Amino acid sequence: MRDFAYARAGTPESAVGTLADPGTSVIAGGTELLNWFRLGIAAADRVVDIGSLDELRGIAMDGDDLRVGALATLNEIGEHPLVTRTAGALASACLQAASAQIRNRATIGGNVLQRTRCPYFRAEEPLPWPCNKRDPGSGCASLAGQHERQAIFGWTRDCVAVQPSDPAVALAMLDAQAEVLGPAGPRTIPMREFHLTQREAAEAGQPMRETRLEPCELITGYRLPASADGQAYVKVRERASYEYAIVSAAASVRLDEARAAGARGQGAAGAREQRIAAARVALGSVAQRPWRLTAAEAELPGTPLTREALIPVIERAMADAAPLPENGFKVTMARNAAVRALLTAGGAS
Repeated sequence: MRDFAYARAGTPESAVGTLADPGTSVIAGGTELLNWFRLGIAAADRVVDIGSLDELRGIAMDGDDLRVGALATLNEIGEHPLVTRTAGALASACLQAASAQIRNRATIGGNVLQRTRCPYFRAEEPLPWPCNKRDPGSGCASLAGQHERQAIFGWTRDCVAVQPSDPAVALAMLDAQAEVLGPAGPRTIPMREFHLTQREAAEAGQPMRETRLEPCELITGYRLPASADGQAYVKVRERASYEYAIVSAAASVRLDEARAAGARGQGAAGAREQRIAAARVALGSVAQRPWRLTAAEAELPGTPLTREALIPVIERAMADAAPLPENGFKVTMARNAAVRALLTAGGAS
């Protein structure tokens, strides 16, 4: 155990000020940071607690936007009527994360910053194998080892890990903005761009960087457009609780109202004629960031809301998937999750 000093921040600005010291870490719920300390992933000389900052709490409407404070817990978000009504995919993603006990502590600000669950990365020190995230330049043991759960998009030979956050997938699909505070003041980062794939990080000259958040910045909340569209979050995992996704998908669907009205008048046969007016879809646990299927979103308007019609659209949008030797099944699984999320969001499943 490594000793560290502990202090409570009085304001968000004072918390940001402490981050100028690279030996300082911020703690909120603590469900991830304490694991990093235990495993040797991170160490700190000083831990600054932001858990008592009321400015970072709250879930409320601000004009046409829903604002969620960074210290809102996953259970608070998942059960809040404003979230379930205007951002149902986010509510569902939060309630499918972790366990009920952890969701009572885990914050939405910390959840999107969690590190990969790659078993080679999550091992206790001293590491018995290479891992570029833990020991830069040592190599990636997963590349030639166990990689069934690893990336099918955006990976490099330096790292094949995925980002495991459930809420991050919903936030990216919903076009949420992360509100962050740094030494230069506040700014926003689109959640669909917040995380970096290994390829994007390498192209920026920082191959092990995982997010666009700067070291001295703090997430203070999220802002997302309130939506009346149908939404869904589908999580495929080996057990129903306290398990990370093998793949996941978040989707929103707006139906063509004129066609939908006609379909309702025709009963079950007419339901097959429902068509999509607009849709958004993002995949999770397939890359080191949520993976928006923008090509599918451009093609989906006018598409019938049926499995048979949706499958080829999603397959074309996933044509650039590059699975590893042992995780090709994730391509099919992710396609099916996306189709299921769209059907559920549109009320056809």
